[in-house]
Amino acid sequence: MNTLPSSIHSCGIGLRRQHFSTIAETKPNIPWFEILSDNYLIEGTVQREFVQQIRPDYPITFHGVGLSIGSVDPLNKEYLKRLLTLKKELEPAWISDHLCWTSAYGYSTHDLIPLPYTQNVVDHIVDRIIQVQDFLGESIVIENVSSYLQFKSTEMTEWEFINQVIEKSGCSLLLDVNNIYVSAQNHGFDAEDYLLAMPKDRVKEIHLAGYEDKTTHLLDTHSRPVTEPVWALFAKAVEHVGDVPVLIEWDNDIPELSRLREEANIAKNIQQKILGSRQ
Repeated sequence: MNTLPSSIHSCGIGLRRQHFSTIAETKPNIPWFEILSDNYLIEGTVQREFVQQIRPDYPITFHGVGLSIGSVDPLNKEYLKRLLTLKKELEPAWISDHLCWTSAYGYSTHDLIPLPYTQNVVDHIVDRIIQVQDFLGESIVIENVSSYLQFKSTEMTEWEFINQVIEKSGCSLLLDVNNIYVSAQNHGFDAEDYLLAMPKDRVKEIHLAGYEDKTTHLLDTHSRPVTEPVWALFAKAVEHVGDVPVLIEWDNDIPELSRLREEANIAKNIQQKILGSRQ
């Protein structure tokens, strides 16, 4: 029987080691935390011990980068075993990863590499997602990534690709609004067209983060506040998908926890303004 808190709602924050002491000392009123599951797979680490300590007080979700769901390498069974053990121990509300590949020939790139949007790739990824879901015993959540190149072999739009993967695999979607905006600016398509094409009944979570403007392109660094264009796109996302949990990601140049909570409050206020108007 599940005895740990599991209700995921409103706007949570990504759990980062820089904030461990503040969280332990103050027990802030944060609705939920998302952990980078790859950092918690080894027993006996500071990260694992800390999340065990706070888990009775906070709901959590898992967010990983190690599935490499788009790779042609065999699925990493040792990774999946460790992930399953962590799942049983911490009882997350759900497990998410990225719609990309991160490894080739047994080597990790430590980057989220985009895919060619073809029917063959759809079928390949669907098969791998189903294998992962069968192993973990639950439906997983897949996130759209930002991109900086496009493949000549692509046969469909990214949003058509995502819709097919979700429909055929039975997984859910982690809708990263910042990634949509970054890719739209980099490739010259309409971010709202992409957003409105997402299957709203399959969106499990929304991510918000900040990018860097490199003049020639936008770079998804998770090192800045959410920008005004992304806030505007987020408002349209809330109108489209309704009351879906939101998360603030900040992975580089990480500020004090209070600064992340400010971002979370902006997201919460936007949600309440839009959703409240529907009642």
